[in-house]
Amino acid sequence: MFDVGKIREDFPILSRKVYGKPLVYLDNAATGQKPRRVIDCERRLYEEFNGNVHRGVHFLAEQSTEMYEQARERVRAFIGASSREEIIFTAGATSAVNTVAYSYGELAFRPGDNIVVSEMEHHSNIVPWQIVCGRKGVEIRVLPFDDKGRLMEERLPELLDSRTKLVAVTQASNVLGTMPHLDGIIKAAHEAGAVVLVDGCQGVVHGGVDVSKLGCDFYVFSGHKLYAPNGIGVLYGRRELLEAMPPFLGGGDMVHKVSFAGTTFGDLPLKFEAGTANYIGAICLGEAMEYLKGIGLDAIAAYENGLLKQAMERLGAIKGLTIYGTTQGKCGIVSFNVEGIHPLDVGMILDKLGIAIRTGAHCADPVMAHYGVQGMARASLAFYNTPEEIDALADGIERAARMLR
Repeated sequence: MFDVGKIREDFPILSRKVYGKPLVYLDNAATGQKPRRVIDCERRLYEEFNGNVHRGVHFLAEQSTEMYEQARERVRAFIGASSREEIIFTAGATSAVNTVAYSYGELAFRPGDNIVVSEMEHHSNIVPWQIVCGRKGVEIRVLPFDDKGRLMEERLPELLDSRTKLVAVTQASNVLGTMPHLDGIIKAAHEAGAVVLVDGCQGVVHGGVDVSKLGCDFYVFSGHKLYAPNGIGVLYGRRELLEAMPPFLGGGDMVHKVSFAGTTFGDLPLKFEAGTANYIGAICLGEAMEYLKGIGLDAIAAYENGLLKQAMERLGAIKGLTIYGTTQGKCGIVSFNVEGIHPLDVGMILDKLGIAIRTGAHCADPVMAHYGVQGMARASLAFYNTPEEIDALADGIERAARMLR
């Protein structure tokens, strides 16, 4: 059985109070809380094993390097990559997308080419493409979604042509919770000769991924949403693409030999890991993955789906409340507005009740524009949330509506 009470004991922050009330943390799409195993790992690394990786022959450096590369193997196994060399550690998903935009863009994009980006993307999977496309003279085409939040995959063939170089799409929308049918998107893109980058920030948390089975060319995610520390992320890329791409950043640890006559770059994955790596974050990310595997990814997904069903039913029954994103198979993200009430006001009242949600545009302005709203309130679920917390959320929203109307 899934013992949420026992799991909550692993997360110290969940026992604290806010304004004298028990914390109900429902902002997991913004960042996940950290289990004690990860917190203890970070402290132990600084206390016992802190030495810069790939640079020293002394004990601490060798121990750190061994654990860093072990973390790379843990990530490889967790996402189903075929080799460790396909796992690049970055500062986060945004850094990973920018690496592909600049490096692959420099390699493949030519004036007159185009890329396809879905309408439901986070800004971090829009803005880097706008910058590089503006510099390279490349057109951006938008794959829309309908009012239920369903990505209109059937429109993709009319956007693809022989000049399409890349398709950028999310595995799960951070606003709508929509999980597009990636198999068909990837197949259509590959038939047109384009590569596919998948933003897995929410998807890797809600259900996980096997990149080898999925068949995408690039996959990115951030560690802090996966219950690991901030400042660590992952770029997966197919080996043949990464080997062909030029380095994005230059500096130490990504070179074979440097002279004023010229520099030769290192092999994968170090070619894309310039400077001192966030080896502490990477090791802790591997620890977070092992923690999740110990609980069971299928068990986590099943439990979260039960919470989502309860949340959709409870919130959907509130008079004047509109839920954005009602597709089947969505993940545990519920964005909503209450008629006549600004989402910021709803969020502030919930905060005084100890309930943490997100309000605003959620770094997804095109989604807000689609619905003609300035912002939304968002409750995002994790496997340490409880049915009682869903009830507290619904009760809090009803209380806010009574007060503000």
